[in-house]
Amino acid sequence: MLAFIVRRLIQSVVVMFFVAMLAFAMFRFVGDPVHQMVGIETSLEEREALRVKLGLRDPIYVQFARFVGNAATGEFGISYQHQRLVSDMIRERMPATLELSIISALFSLFVGVPMGVYTGLHRHGWLSKVFMTASLIGISLPTFLIGILLIFVFAVLLGWLPSFGRGEVVELGFWRTGLLTVSGLKALIMPAFTLGLFQLTLIMRLVRAEMLEVLRTDYIKFARARGLTNRAVNFGHALKNTLVPVITITGLQLGSIIAFAIITETVFQWPGMGLMFLQAIQNVDIPIMAAYLIMIAFFFVAINLIVDMLYYVVDPRLRVDVAKAHGHG
Repeated sequence: MLAFIVRRLIQSVVVMFFVAMLAFAMFRFVGDPVHQMVGIETSLEEREALRVKLGLRDPIYVQFARFVGNAATGEFGISYQHQRLVSDMIRERMPATLELSIISALFSLFVGVPMGVYTGLHRHGWLSKVFMTASLIGISLPTFLIGILLIFVFAVLLGWLPSFGRGEVVELGFWRTGLLTVSGLKALIMPAFTLGLFQLTLIMRLVRAEMLEVLRTDYIKFARARGLTNRAVNFGHALKNTLVPVITITGLQLGSIIAFAIITETVFQWPGMGLMFLQAIQNVDIPIMAAYLIMIAFFFVAINLIVDMLYYVVDPRLRVDVAKAHGHG
């Protein structure tokens, strides 16, 4: 187990190193930070003095080492547009993005798995056909269109839910949450549904396919022959084996939910990191763009690592393969 974790950790560090190189290249070679930070009236001497102060005249390897060292401590410089520390801006925006992403992931998991199990066990039922048709619509429609349709129906026509923003938030130390206020919960419903819908349909179809596959195996037939009840066979044996790939997909999808929250945050003007990133692209605010890239890569790598460990714990075959590999070594 320890060797497996160490190997995965080394792979994660290598991935983060290459992402840091990409972010640094963007930071260093896209536009001139000095032009972004000063006005037209600034003299050439003042510009040169600022370049020296920012370390832009140091050798590239020194600049890269400084960039990696700062990024490792969560320091990404000052935003060109806002003239504030990027780390402070991320700290303010991160709770909104994480709350939206986690609620979306939980929604897609707790609705998608039962729907997948039901459609797997009742393939020819009318409700299964309704679920499958709905899942096709969920996969086919682009996220921004689903968001706009929801706003039109529930905010404009019915007036039940707010069309934008996060509602009232409560300060819990450094964390600002909307989950403890009525307006905050109302504001979360449509963005969470929009962001989670694609993942929900994906999980439902995966669980259904796995369920159908497992129900055809010999050991399920053997379990039925032993006289076990349908409930024991379906939920005690079949579902347990179905959940191994579901854990993997769900874990990786959480990373993509955080990364692709940009569209949903823009449609609903949700004050998270995705919206901040999009505004940074419009204003060529490189420190925010580089910080966002590193943050998202870190989330992906961390989630991937956790999923690999869970997979190792849940799937005994993987432990056997690893043990064999060490035996041959």
